[in-house]
Amino acid sequence: MMERVALTGAAADLLRRLVAEHGPVMFHQSGGCCDGSAPMCYPRGEFRIGDLDVHLGDLRVDGIDPVPVWMSGAQFEYWKHTHLTIDVVAGRGSGFSLEAPEGVRFLIRSRLLDG
Repeated sequence: MMERVALTGAAADLLRRLVAEHGPVMFHQSGGCCDGSAPMCYPRGEFRIGDLDVHLGDLRVDGIDPVPVWMSGAQFEYWKHTHLTIDVVAGRGSGFSLEAPEGVRFLIRSRLLDG
């Protein structure tokens, strides 16, 4: 199976801190506008996955359980030919994503999938 999603080192470091504070987490990428277009990090089980959502894969980070990454089905139709890397940058993100109080936000970097 091809890898569709990855994580930068900085995002992995933040993820370890978030898991230490909140327990197991998951990501969901919706097709919404504004913060809805950013990957949202939630405590696992606190966000309901829809029947049409697509499981992109599980992020493997040393020291924590695999982190599932989901995307809305409609958004996946636009992004199905891309590899996504979750990164972190300075700046305030959504108030619903776990990293918001840290003064940083997760974002997606994309490239076309290798043939």
